[in-house]
Amino acid sequence: MANAVVHFEILGKDGAALQKFYGDLFGWKVNADNPMQYGYVAPEAGGIRGGIATGQGGASMQTFYVEVTDLQAALDKAAKLGGKTIMPVTHIPGADVSIAMVGDPEGHVVGLVLKK
Repeated sequence: MANAVVHFEILGKDGAALQKFYGDLFGWKVNADNPMQYGYVAPEAGGIRGGIATGQGGASMQTFYVEVTDLQAALDKAAKLGGKTIMPVTHIPGADVSIAMVGDPEGHVVGLVLKK
């Protein structure tokens, strides 16, 4: 695979309840001990990192993030292929990544991530 899926995210109205649900359902260790109360899910053997939290304004969504080498180039390419930018290139404070989000021609949202 040229660009690997490296992260998943589950957002909803009640991040704490979602963290408990998925933690209990799948035995995931969810660590939300941070100022944003973003519940990091550490990968087990063969797994990918993830996050469970309250969405902005209570928005509910699930998405996955694909690692790319140039966020803006990926957004531009998506536009040429019939997609659109959902979130422009954004640096995550206190993290070593920047992200962006693209909508495919049918409206599915896919996250893009650039590790620094």
